[in-house]
Amino acid sequence: MSQDQGPLYKLLKWVAICGGVAWISYEGYRHFAGMAPGDISYIDGNNLFKAGLYERAAGYFKTTLEADPRHAPALRALANSYVQLKRYDDALTAIERAIAIDPEFAGNIALRGIVYDHAGRHEQAIADYERSLKMDPEISKGMHWLDRLLYNVQETPPTINDRLEYLKGQMKLPASQRVLSMPELDGKQRPYER
Repeated sequence: MSQDQGPLYKLLKWVAICGGVAWISYEGYRHFAGMAPGDISYIDGNNLFKAGLYERAAGYFKTTLEADPRHAPALRALANSYVQLKRYDDALTAIERAIAIDPEFAGNIALRGIVYDHAGRHEQAIADYERSLKMDPEISKGMHWLDRLLYNVQETPPTINDRLEYLKGQMKLPASQRVLSMPELDGKQRPYER
């Protein structure tokens, strides 16, 4: 190509550059302008949660809730963090707040069941698992294959439905024969936030 590229080439080059800058600026504005108060600390908390830094993640979720006390995803994430920290009363308080905000979201009810399950309150866990499945049968599908790929989960983790059936089967046994938790297996399950 010659040194003199002509006025049409120069015009098209600058249109392309300006168009690219405008598009990137617009997408950046749309991303950040569309965020609710506390969303950035929520995203940071999620990253810490994924890294297994549950105490630090909980701090970021609390920061989110200071900015927006009705931030239901942050309440669910805070409850998940507390479950990982074995602070079940705090987890229950957080998920109860999320349920008060959105009582029709089956994920809130399922998460409360998980909290009850970890806390050893299995009858209440069964009731919440059943309720969440009635509210949204799709919840029985569990972790999506794409999430499993992104989080490098090799085996399909048990679903709410799997856990419900297991608990119901165990509750039929005499109390001395029940195996309601297996800490070594439970500890290997990877929590995730949808």
